[in-house]
Amino acid sequence: MKSYLITDPSYYGTTPDHLESALDVVYSHNLPEFAVFRDKQTSDYPTLAQTFVTISREYKIPRVLLHGDYRLASTLDADGVHLTSSQQNDIAAAKRSGLYVIISTHTHEEAYKAQKLGADAITYSPIFPSPNKGEPKGLEDLKEIVAKIEIPIFALGGITTEEQIKAVEECGVYGFASIRYFI
Repeated sequence: MKSYLITDPSYYGTTPDHLESALDVVYSHNLPEFAVFRDKQTSDYPTLAQTFVTISREYKIPRVLLHGDYRLASTLDADGVHLTSSQQNDIAAAKRSGLYVIISTHTHEEAYKAQKLGADAITYSPIFPSPNKGEPKGLEDLKEIVAKIEIPIFALGGITTEEQIKAVEECGVYGFASIRYFI
């Protein structure tokens, strides 16, 4: 099963030096197959994104993605982009840029639409309780979506333990995504 690291400034800092230091610690313990730089607060996303891409490349992370900005992902030579659920109309443009596209989904309808529009993969969340993310979907709902969707699905939301990873793996997902698991 694939692992997908998602950054958050509260754990990875808000400066290039702090980001680099945090990534060094995380990557020295766990090398995910996918990693995305996600920071919705910074006023200097391009500089931090460049640091993220550089450090992730040094650690040979197979798929390095940026969050939300497919143009910047292409410019910084990232492998892909992780779009928000409200960015479904950007899937085609991101694909034309040669990017691997993951998109956030929270309903079966969003998942179907993402698949139809050509996304390479989706995150489906929240599976377990997660701060400020609403009612968890649970494992039964995750099994249902896995049975219906043909593109890879990353379970996301509240995944912080090996037991939870095993539980989502048993649902047949392609992988799991997490912020806190990797810290």
